[in-house]
Amino acid sequence: MQGVTTIYVDADACPVKDEVERVATRLDIPVVMVCNGGIRPSRNPLISLRIVAEGPDVADKWIAEHCGPGDVVITADIPLADRCLKAGALVVQNDGQALTSANIGGRLATRDLMQDIRASDPFFQGGGKSFSKADRSRFLQALDSTVKRALRAG
Repeated sequence: MQGVTTIYVDADACPVKDEVERVATRLDIPVVMVCNGGIRPSRNPLISLRIVAEGPDVADKWIAEHCGPGDVVITADIPLADRCLKAGALVVQNDGQALTSANIGGRLATRDLMQDIRASDPFFQGGGKSFSKADRSRFLQALDSTVKRALRAG
């Protein structure tokens, strides 16, 4: 959507869909939840569901092709975040951390390093921390300020 701020959500494993809907409703912003299926459509007229074909990175490709300047993307996927930043979108991770052109390079490098470690050590037990109430609260604040910044810029 050109000229209209839209929130795009990498929705398959997103733990903050309800929070996105709350912020979008309060600020009257359209949201596109993108997934491979298995998510119930919202009754909220601002929330649309885009079901893409099964396959690696199909949802990511769709989001990267449709987002642009003035849009906000919600994802934990670092390569997707990089593509969205390059398209001009603002990116917020599920835990509320903003990804920017200033920090994405380090995030990509860390991701690649961790991928190499996991591949070389079959006993590696590293994993993400559980999603906390503090993460949810931080996400709500970050999304609210990011959407407002996108609206001002657009």
